Amino acid sequence: MSATSLNARQAGRLFEILAAANPAPTTELRYGNVYQLLVAVVLSAQATDVGVNKATAALFKEVRTPARMLELGHDALLGHIRSIGLFRAKAKHVIALSRILVEAHGGKVPRSREELEKLPGVGRKTANVVLNTAFGEPTIAVDTHVFRVANRTGLAPGATPRAVEDGLVARVPKKYLRHAHHWLILHGRHVCLARKPRCESCGIRRVCAWPDKTAA
Repeated sequence: MSATSLNARQAGRLFEILAAANPAPTTELRYGNVYQLLVAVVLSAQATDVGVNKATAALFKEVRTPARMLELGHDALLGHIRSIGLFRAKAKHVIALSRILVEAHGGKVPRSREELEKLPGVGRKTANVVLNTAFGEPTIAVDTHVFRVANRTGLAPGATPRAVEDGLVARVPKKYLRHAHHWLILHGRHVCLARKPRCESCGIRRVCAWPDKTAA
């Protein structure tokens, strides 16, 4: 069954609880600079953060800039990321975006959504992650976890990721917007699981509007 929509007071209480439990949430991807974050997020599409972190552990010791990635080359990059799903397409994207960063942006990751989304392999979700995590912008990246939690709890029901994103931007209190998508991602990844949600240990259980909660 679908949840009914939370009202503004309930939405505020939900984030109050999440913020109290984890005041400074962040991505579980490991990176050393903005460029490495961008690469990690591109690699994370249809892959787990754990898998990406394993693949990039050695890669990021060797590569810290787009210029160095171009020196490393496509074939060597493949060797590092072969364990990640869609690794061939992702390697092409990483090499191509690295070339654009060197040639058009002086080796720097742009802070503009428009410029980020022009990069190969970078869609709205990836751009939102980089803008939020690297630059502190109050953006919300809607992945499968955020989509599920927003719909299941009644926080921001929507049929598409963009509808959920727009709903969250409108519903989340401004003081929580900066960290909202990290709280929702982590909640979906560790508590509000797709098949067997851990409602019995959920801190927002009393606020959540989902009618099919598992037994406490």
